[in-house]
Order: sequence, then structure tokens, then C-alpha cells
Amino acid sequence: MKPVVKIFIALIFIGSFASQFSSCSSCNNPNHVIVDTIKPKPVVTVHVPDFDADSSYKYCNDQVKFGPRIPGTKSQQQCAAYLEKMLNLYCDTVYVQKANVKVYDGSEKPMINLIGSINPKAKKRVLLLAHWDTRPWSDRDANGPKKQYDGADDGGSGVGILIECAKQFQKQKPNVGVDILFCDVEDYGPPEFETKWDEKDQYALGTQYWAKNPHTTNYRAFYGILLDMTGAVNARFPKEAFSMRYAPSVVNEFWNHAQSLGFGNYFVNESAGAITDDHYYVNTINGTPTIDIINLSAETKTGFAPHWHTQTDNMDLIDRTTMKAVGQTLLQMIYYEPGDENL
Repeated sequence: MKPVVKIFIALIFIGSFASQFSSCSSCNNPNHVIVDTIKPKPVVTVHVPDFDADSSYKYCNDQVKFGPRIPGTKSQQQCAAYLEKMLNLYCDTVYVQKANVKVYDGSEKPMINLIGSINPKAKKRVLLLAHWDTRPWSDRDANGPKKQYDGADDGGSGVGILIECAKQFQKQKPNVGVDILFCDVEDYGPPEFETKWDEKDQYALGTQYWAKNPHTTNYRAFYGILLDMTGAVNARFPKEAFSMRYAPSVVNEFWNHAQSLGFGNYFVNESAGAITDDHYYVNTINGTPTIDIINLSAETKTGFAPHWHTQTDNMDLIDRTTMKAVGQTLLQMIYYEPGDENL
């Protein structure tokens, strides 16, 4: 970059030229120097804390240690208590929603949604969410479709990242209010080994409940970000179709932040199909424009990562580098967001 050189020229007015400048009061001074009085705008520096990938990995592993977090089990109750404890540790206000929801076969299962709010008085709010339950069967696993599995990535990783974000929000408050929703009974849709059931609206039951019964009256966030399967090694996050339909500017801003941080190998500029995930119901029922950060693959028949709903979804595939890419980008997105004065 070339340096900027400022040259000040003294205009000396003599003889017959003086009359040409009689309208300028300062021209009576033959040594007058014209100085630019426009002050440069101050540079605003945004401090974004470092995302601790080791910490988020531990939070993920803590959930897996309870066993599969299947609605109606002891593991569900134990993990719910753990998540409530963590939210109380890092958030200003915590809400717990408990209800019974009807699953695909007509039976009812207990649902526990947990919401932690940071800066609860802020008008401008951002919703961050992830499901924390585990699917009852690894029905995409050819060797054990009816077996339970850990759900380390599909459930555990997004929650682990958001707990670490909450810890950073507690240390350094962002400009906006943040609501962290851990939604339950997301993955209790009909199993692949039974084809008689209708799948329509049978997933994301906890989010559907929250969208119809938000934790505060008339709640609607400025935007929302869903994390789903965000911790596996070599994850790739393309731009999911429902995200681009309902919140394209949020998608593009998030991907721009990711690429500015050097995470372009994770957040790729590629389009992906529409996934009926939790964000779909936040968009269509609650009205908050919400995107889905989800690991998808163009190389599998399902379009999902190979470990999706299989026995291999365990802590062995959880990668701190992937969690860092997602978590650090999420923190930058939030801390760069202006506050209420920009509503």
C-alpha cells in the first residue's frame, strides 16, 4: 500500500488578485492555509472470544455418558437435569417446558424442552437451537437397525457447541439477546424397518410444541440458527434449501464469516436439498427466519453423512476441529450483530 502524502499549499494573494477573493474573510491573511476539518470515522473493533473446542467436546461426551437420550427413559431424565444445570450456570433466565407429545404410532412420550436466555431485557434477539434427544433405533445401520446408538453427533455435538457458546456469552455479553433452545423428541419419527406409518410432521415434535407455545409471549427472534450434526470429522455444510428459502441473508452472512475465519473447507458454497428439520417449524409456525447448519453429503443415497442413524454415530467420529469451525463462526456471527438501536 502506498503511503498517503498530504501537501499544504500556501496561497499568497497580492496586487490585482486580491479583489478576486474579497468575498472570503480569511483571504485577508496572505499566509492563510486551508486545512481539512473533516475528522476520520473511528474504527470500531469487535472482540470475539475464542471458542474452546476441548470444552465443547467434553459437553458432548457428558451427554453420551448418560446413554441414548430416548424420550421416556432414565437417560432422558438424567440428561435433562444436566442440561438445565448447565443453562442455569451460564444463562440469565432458564425455562423448562414439559409435556406429553403424540408420536408416529399414536402413543405419547414425555418431552422436555430447555431454554436459556442471555440479556433477557434486550429487544433484538437471536435464537440458537439444537435437539438433544437420541433416535430409538439405528435404523440406517445394515447390521443392527433395531439397536440403540449413542447419538454423539446427531444430538450431542450441537448441544455441546451451544453450551460452550453460552459460557462465552456469560463472560462477555453480546449486543443482542440470545435464547438457546434445547429441543426434545426431534428424532422419534417412524423407523425405516416399518413402512406403514406416515412421516408427515412426525419429526421435530419438541420444536413444533415450542413454536406453538414459545417460552415468552409473542416471541419472535431477529433470526435463528439451528445446529444439527455439527461435530463429525470432515464435515461439510452446504447451503440447505429451506434455509435459503426463508433466511438467505442469514445463510450468506454466516458463510461469509466462516470463510473469513478460514473455514471455507467446511462451509462450502454449494446448494443442498430441503431438510424438514427443526428450523422448518420455527420458520413456518413461529415466523423467525431460521437456518440449518447440517452435515450433508452428495455421495450417499440419503443425502446425509454416512454415520446418520447408525452405530458409528459415537464419540470416535467427533472432531474438535469441526466443532471449532462451527463454534467460532457462531460466536463471530453473534458478536458482530448490532444491538437494539439498530432495530
